[in-house]
Amino acid sequence: MAADKPHMNLAVVGHIDHGKSTTVGRLLFETGAVPAHIIENYRKEAESKGKGSFEFAWVMDNLKEERERGITIDIAHKRFDTDKFYFTIVDCPGHRDFVKNMITGASQADAALLVVAAPDGPMEQTKEHVFLSRTLGINQLIIGINKMDAAKYSEERYNEVKKQLSDLIKMVGYKPDDIEFIPMSSFVGDNIATHSANTPWYKGRTLLETLDTLVAPELPTTLPFRLPIQDVYSISGIGTVPVGRVETGIMKKGMKVSFMPANVEGEVKSIEMHHEEHDTAQPGDNVGFNVRGVGKNDIRRGDVCGPAEKPPTVAEEFIAQIVVLHHPSAITVGYTPVFHCHTTQTACTFMELQKKLDPRTGQVKEENPTFLKTGDAAIVKFRPVQPMVIEKIKEIPQLGRFAIRDMGSTIAAGMCIDVIAKDMR
Repeated sequence: MAADKPHMNLAVVGHIDHGKSTTVGRLLFETGAVPAHIIENYRKEAESKGKGSFEFAWVMDNLKEERERGITIDIAHKRFDTDKFYFTIVDCPGHRDFVKNMITGASQADAALLVVAAPDGPMEQTKEHVFLSRTLGINQLIIGINKMDAAKYSEERYNEVKKQLSDLIKMVGYKPDDIEFIPMSSFVGDNIATHSANTPWYKGRTLLETLDTLVAPELPTTLPFRLPIQDVYSISGIGTVPVGRVETGIMKKGMKVSFMPANVEGEVKSIEMHHEEHDTAQPGDNVGFNVRGVGKNDIRRGDVCGPAEKPPTVAEEFIAQIVVLHHPSAITVGYTPVFHCHTTQTACTFMELQKKLDPRTGQVKEENPTFLKTGDAAIVKFRPVQPMVIEKIKEIPQLGRFAIRDMGSTIAAGMCIDVIAKDMR
């Protein structure tokens, strides 16, 4: 059964027009996830619109608007299998306006494939995506130096781009020696599934071979149990049934649980998944569970369920490292946008701008800056307007990341490095 293979989420990132969608289309084609006749239909349609090289890209960009404009807008989820894993591709747009999708997409990823066009080398968004991938906790990276056909399969050009990229990724803490740099052409198919005669000088692995060297994420079963609530139902004859996904730890029938910041306790009477009863649930499981001692109106979406003896942390204030992705002007103390963290959406106020960091190196650039603008990385102290659960990234990373939204767009992404806990007694 394919279900027995470990599952990996792969984010495909990189600058616009460097060939991300074509790479994804090629991967789906080479692994048999998309049949050849469908690609052939796309090719005819693409040629009829004068976009002959887009057939693989169109596999992913099947939104009409994307075909007309030739760019990727939404994150499409596609599945393909290698010998070792089954992958879900999180196709992340390279376009600046779509960075919020990049955040939600990459935060689900176990590994990233960075696609960089050989003729251009690393561009501004290449840097941004590398830094974001790191901020969002993606520790496994593969680099595809794409469009080698357009660079006449030059080993010299490959080495130049490899050196530029090595310098770039080193700045955010990736180790170039641990990373495969694959010279490839997604359009022609070089070094994707088979070694290409066009690059006899390259002795490394193909893209598919490299994907099989990734390490499946360990389920965070040893961390304290945490389940952010998505919805709460009241079912007649059963009682209160919260629904959500187990992020960390193990949920067991009969366990005493605490919901924060609602500050109510109960006991798990039953756990249901896909309409079947279970005695336990582990990370990644989406469950409904019946709780004794908790009313439907006591808890709501955004609350987090944890063990009564180690309840989720409610923040009085918290300190976080953020990257400002896009803000029309300057951010100063007092600014109160909405934080999207696990299932909660809570407004938080910028209380103190503690340090401005160099986004490429993480070194402190300025103490107590007066304002932050697009492109800045910083350490900031926040105060939630209403009680909210957030955990330190080092302790429970799944509940330590967030996106900051305002005026319909994503302003920043960040991670919580310290929490001043609220006394809930």
